[in-house]
Amino acid sequence: MVYLDASILFSLYYRDANTSAALALLKDAVPPLLVSALCELEAINAFSLRVFRKEMSVLNMSNAIRDLEADIESGVLHFQPLPESAFARAKSLAQSLTPAIGIRAADLLHVAAAIELGAKSLYTFDRKQHQTARAAGLKVNPLP
Repeated sequence: MVYLDASILFSLYYRDANTSAALALLKDAVPPLLVSALCELEAINAFSLRVFRKEMSVLNMSNAIRDLEADIESGVLHFQPLPESAFARAKSLAQSLTPAIGIRAADLLHVAAAIELGAKSLYTFDRKQHQTARAAGLKVNPLP
């Protein structure tokens, strides 16, 4: 099972510099493709921030969110709520990995969620999250 983070989702639902890499990753990924509630929130916020920065139109944002939600609803993406146990795991990872890697709390929570939800791999374009996931024992994608 592969956990997808928001950087992957963003590139899947709005064409950017990483879209080709995201599509290539999913071509070879073994389902289910796991998405947490945190990931969905971060992706929707990323679309919204692009509108705020005038880098994306409201129509493109609406289409991206609609397509993301349709894929969750249809089961293309396997949506899971964030398990409570992910917070305890993230606290533990914060103590053991943040001093060496300098990872943000939300990114730690993604790594912890992936582990707690039973994922064996985490796909991300975020370098720190990539490093943290690997240090926590998850398989990770090659970075573009």
